[in-house]
Amino acid sequence: MAGLNGKMNARYVLGPDGGPLTFADLPPETTKRWVARRKAEVVCAVRGGLLTLGEACQRYEIHIDEYLAWDAAYQAHGLDGLKPTRR
Repeated sequence: MAGLNGKMNARYVLGPDGGPLTFADLPPETTKRWVARRKAEVVCAVRGGLLTLGEACQRYEIHIDEYLAWDAAYQAHGLDGLKPTRR
């Protein structure tokens, strides 16, 4: 699958659980309920090159700032950082 930059995207990346994550494993485009695992899957997909940032924002109808907040929380605290009520 070619990305917005015209380059081929990765076939799979490492998901939040350490296993392979493919395009078919990503949350559906119609996702409205964003649990921590789904957010982490999108972050891993973008970081690994399965999707570009632009593709992710367009596919899931999220603003770049929302994605960047997910990325920062995941980087700082892992899956727990993406939960709505982190302790």
